[in-house]
Amino acid sequence: MSGFVISPGALRQSGRALRRKAAGGHTWLDWLGQALRAVTTRRYLAEMDDHMLKDIGLTRMDAAQEANRAPWDFGPRSM
Repeated sequence: MSGFVISPGALRQSGRALRRKAAGGHTWLDWLGQALRAVTTRRYLAEMDDHMLKDIGLTRMDAAQEANRAPWDFGPRSM
């Protein structure tokens, strides 16, 4: 036995910490979800063929630049 015990009170405190709002009004779990969505959608964008990119008004270079952005970079692209 390791002697490591988690009390019900500690679990409640951990749950509150997960839901604690950051300065922007979002939890860190919201941020993580947004980063994972960015990674997924950028991967789909990178896999699109030229015809699909043309349909959404992007060039292959635009798609590559977007796909290569950092997962935490959510803002508009800088030109």
